[in-house]
Amino acid sequence: MSGSSVFIGEFVGTGLLLLLGVGVCAAVTLPGSKARGAGWVAITLGWGMGVLAGAYAVLPLSGAHLNPAVTLGISVSTGEWSRFPLYVGAQLLGAFTGAVLAFIVYFGQFRAYRGPTLAIFATVPEIRRPAQNLATETIATFTLVFVVLATGRSEALALSGTGVLMVALLVVGIGLSLGGPTGYAINPARDLGARLAHAVLPLPSRSPSDWPYAWIPIAGPSLGGLLAGYTDTLLH
Repeated sequence: MSGSSVFIGEFVGTGLLLLLGVGVCAAVTLPGSKARGAGWVAITLGWGMGVLAGAYAVLPLSGAHLNPAVTLGISVSTGEWSRFPLYVGAQLLGAFTGAVLAFIVYFGQFRAYRGPTLAIFATVPEIRRPAQNLATETIATFTLVFVVLATGRSEALALSGTGVLMVALLVVGIGLSLGGPTGYAINPARDLGARLAHAVLPLPSRSPSDWPYAWIPIAGPSLGGLLAGYTDTLLH
C-alpha cells in the first residue's frame, strides 16, 4: 500500500464512519427528524453500519483501520510503526470531516433545536467518574481490538469480507453490552475529531465541548488498543 492510498483510505473510511455515526445520533436526538426518540439500539446499529460502510469502502486501500486504537494494536502486534502517524492523522481529519458532513445533513434540525448538542458529536458519560469511565473505555476497546487482530489472522475471512461484517456486528454488540456508561468511544479519532467539529461549527444551541473529559476517550481506547496488541503478541 502506498502512503497516498493509506491516507485516502483512512480519511474516506473514517469520514463515512463518522457521517453515519454522528448522523444517527442527530437523527435520534433532534426535532424534525423522523427517527427522533428511536433510542440506544438504533444508535448502536447506526455506528455498526458506519463501521461496515467505511471498512468495506476502503479495505483494499488502507486495510480499513479507521481507529487509532486499532492502528496502535496492529503496530504493537507487528512491530511496524513507520506509518502510524500517517494512519492517525488521516483518521482524525476524516473523523472531523464526517462530523461536519453530518451537521450539514441535519442543518435545519440543528437550527430548530435549543438543547445540548455535545452528545450528538462526542461521548458524554452518564455518571462522571473518571476512573470508571477510563476503565470502561479501556475494557471495551480491548475487546474490539483483540477481536480485530484475531479476525485479521484469518485469510478466509479477509478474502470473503466476512471479517469486516464480524467487526461491524461486534461494534454493535459492544455498544449494547458495554456502551451504557460512557457512550462508548472505543476510538480516539471518533471522539476527538467530532468534539473538535462541535467546538467550531456554528451550532445555534451552543453548549460546552467538555474538554476536561476529552482525555478519557483518548486515553482509554489507546490503553485498550495497546493492551490488546501486547496480549496478541503473547498469544502468538
